Amino acid sequence: MFFHYLFSTLNKIVIATNMNKLLISMLCLAAYCANAQTWSDDVAEIVYNKCSKCHNSNGVGPFPLTTYSETSPMASVLYDAIAQNEMPPWPPNNNFQQYSHDRSLTPSEKTMFLDWISNGTPEGNPANTPPPPIFPSGSLLGNGDLEVQIPTYMSKALSNGDDYVCFAMPSNLPTDRTIRAVEIVPGNRETVHHALIYIDPSGNSVTDTIGGDCGGPSSPDAKLVMGYTPGSSPLTLPSQAPLKLGMTMQANSQVYFAMHYPEGSYGTYDSTKVIFHFYPQGETGIREVITEPVLQNWSMVIPPDQISPVSAQYPPSGGLPYDISILSVFPHMHLLGRDMKVYGIQPNLDTLKLIDMPHWDFEWQDFYFFKNIQKAESGATLYAEGNYDNTSGNLHNPNNPPETVYAGLNTSDEMFLVYSHYMLYNPGDETYDLEELMSLSTEELMNPSNEGSIFSVYPNPFSDGVNLFSPSVMPGDILSVYVYDSQGKLIKRLLNNETLNSTDISLEWNGENEVGTMVSTGLYMISVNLNGSFSHHRIIKR
Repeated sequence: MFFHYLFSTLNKIVIATNMNKLLISMLCLAAYCANAQTWSDDVAEIVYNKCSKCHNSNGVGPFPLTTYSETSPMASVLYDAIAQNEMPPWPPNNNFQQYSHDRSLTPSEKTMFLDWISNGTPEGNPANTPPPPIFPSGSLLGNGDLEVQIPTYMSKALSNGDDYVCFAMPSNLPTDRTIRAVEIVPGNRETVHHALIYIDPSGNSVTDTIGGDCGGPSSPDAKLVMGYTPGSSPLTLPSQAPLKLGMTMQANSQVYFAMHYPEGSYGTYDSTKVIFHFYPQGETGIREVITEPVLQNWSMVIPPDQISPVSAQYPPSGGLPYDISILSVFPHMHLLGRDMKVYGIQPNLDTLKLIDMPHWDFEWQDFYFFKNIQKAESGATLYAEGNYDNTSGNLHNPNNPPETVYAGLNTSDEMFLVYSHYMLYNPGDETYDLEELMSLSTEELMNPSNEGSIFSVYPNPFSDGVNLFSPSVMPGDILSVYVYDSQGKLIKRLLNNETLNSTDISLEWNGENEVGTMVSTGLYMISVNLNGSFSHHRIIKR
């Protein structure tokens, strides 16, 4: 009896313990589920900021990512790309330097995104979804002062290789002008992988569409102005006091397009164009920005079956003769490139950090504009150090077996260049926030329009503030109203998941961003979510 009682008691204790464990587990699971990430409350804004710029109905991404219904079915593809740091594409090491328009995910954003996918991509309450950014088709900046377009071209890129071609186009510019903005508009966003735009004042560059391996202009006078890669923004130099910057374009210059069409695009057509916006003739107070390959090495020889270091220095001896302000950096290598680091040593031996590319990716090249202007002092020396992988283990190696590779203009050759936008230093340059200042006044570029929004908006264009009024809401409605710039960057949350208690609503935006700084002139989007239904307005700040 004693043993029967003992075993019976122990059995009850075990059952009770297991029940308690189950109850605790269920409570923990419920608590976890209550706090689990959802599209509406957590993930949508990450996608808007870091993915939608390429992945929208007018973008180069192979599928759009602007809504829950578009994003959720792609969960497995997104998980692999994010976990392996393939997407969003952002080669620079952010621990080395900070840049404008950073596309990379922070560690917390990456964790949240992956956890959301692992938990089955719950949507949450659609009424809580932040209003999405708006991506107009075609040009963002509108008609400029000069438009140059390549002839319609059919890509020759088969499934086993890319197509690199170049077009030398006349500008027919009658007089010298000063550029304040440049926008590259791909004729076929699904086909154009990248485009580099040069200005050749000599007019000696030639079109090369034969071999499919044109890497750049043959004329030494051609200067790189800007580049296009998926997700990149138009180049809009600060154009209002206290910082008015510009680049001179000489009369009758050629505009040179170096185009890259990716493998598998054979038979698709493209006619990319570039739009230049100039300052008015006679405009004063403009500081000249120079774009040059400041660091370069044309004497390199890369033997087969080894990893070879290559370096460059400027000046070749001594230091810089004067202070300069560096706005951007554009490292350039070809298919054998493995990594590159660019930096300077100041006269006091401090390191001026410019860019670190731990894993070079030929298919993602861009001008990286600094968050703040970088000052290189008189006496400083600039350096670039890189490595080339000319082994059979390099999947991008154009030669099998590997061969000796020399410096040259074709993609099968190699380059070691670092372009930069820079100018003579003025006191205080390093205090400017380029991300805030690089916005062009676009009042004349796009007419404001109502896109079916519930709001009346006035005045539009506006200077000091814009009012939004709607008489068509109801108590209990859930409303979110966000402001984005024309590049899809979140500027201001005017309302976030607000439950209304009246039949009308009036809002005002004074032109400030989330941290209270007045935004620059230009085009902005008012994006609205009312009970899960989306609409938007285009507005212009003078």
